[in-house]
Amino acid sequence: MKIVVQVKLLPDAPTETALRETLRACNHAANHASRRAFDTGIKDKTSLQRLVYGELKEMGLSAQPAIHAARKTAGAYATLTANLKAGNYGREGSKRRTIVEAKPIRFRKDAAQPFDDRCLSWQTDARTVSIWTVRGRSGRIPFSCSPQQLKTLTEHRRGESDLVYRGDQWYLYATCDIPEPELIEPDAFLGVDLGIANIATTNDGTVHAGKHLNQVRHRNRRLRSRLQAKGTTSAKRLLRRLSGREARFAADTNHRISKQIVTEAQRTCRGIALEDLGGIRERVRLRMPQRVTLHSWSFRQLGAYIAYKATRAGLPVVHVDPRYTSQGCSACGHIDKKNRPDQATFSCTSCGFAEHADVNAARNIAARGAASWAVSHAADDAA
Repeated sequence: MKIVVQVKLLPDAPTETALRETLRACNHAANHASRRAFDTGIKDKTSLQRLVYGELKEMGLSAQPAIHAARKTAGAYATLTANLKAGNYGREGSKRRTIVEAKPIRFRKDAAQPFDDRCLSWQTDARTVSIWTVRGRSGRIPFSCSPQQLKTLTEHRRGESDLVYRGDQWYLYATCDIPEPELIEPDAFLGVDLGIANIATTNDGTVHAGKHLNQVRHRNRRLRSRLQAKGTTSAKRLLRRLSGREARFAADTNHRISKQIVTEAQRTCRGIALEDLGGIRERVRLRMPQRVTLHSWSFRQLGAYIAYKATRAGLPVVHVDPRYTSQGCSACGHIDKKNRPDQATFSCTSCGFAEHADVNAARNIAARGAASWAVSHAADDAA
């Protein structure tokens, strides 16, 4: 399986200037490739590379950076197409989707740029790296990382590394290909219900949520509203910092929640069952405050963190149909809207079973996960 190891670069002033100029040149070239792709309709990797390779070389890039700028552009359009297909930008003809489709993709001047081993070399023993820049090959740039990260880099680094400038610091995100452990045969499944009031709830009754998390979201939302209304240069600058801080807060929270869920599943020899939440933003109908929260929290990221941590631990992960998990009784299977009189309460109108609504949904998800696993393995055995 592929994971990413992040190391922090420690360049001196001249090298930092060269790195900044390199990112700007590569992203200027990627924007040119994006305009050409948009105008011609040629967006697949190989064809776009043939179209713009010579043009990007004339803009001052060497062969490999020019290829990577074209591939980065093609990858961005592939991601856009997938998001449009999934409905993440609204239905066809909606205002947001129309705006997205009407203009070429643009890259920030300091957006990340991939490098392969032809234009980047690691010296892991010395904890240094040298990188191609528009000023020529850099000297050996020191980097810092943990001993575990260094061990992973030394033993498993494969493929590209991304040069990233974030928060006035320089990083390399190195792709490492580590062997996947053999999946265990689970005794049962740990169901995880992802929600708004409670970010994640397991069928064991563990609720990862909260008051504190929601307070942070609401405080940031109010601050963003005030800054957007003010509209000054300093307000916009603060908005950018706030955006980065909230994204880091979300990622850290999702990492901690996913780690706890996977640790519990590993301790009890269970697989993990998750809802398939593709297109959730378009499927659900919520009041405005809940809708804002739904769009601001990264449920997909949390699911991805759980999935990759579980894979590293050798735990199977299944994604199940989320329909009626919150309205169905986990005891008798009866489905009715009246089973859920409010957000936190589940009370079956058929058998009288009562439980916290999110725990009941997680139990349904766990049951569907076990059924899905049994069906898929029965088919494998038959084959």
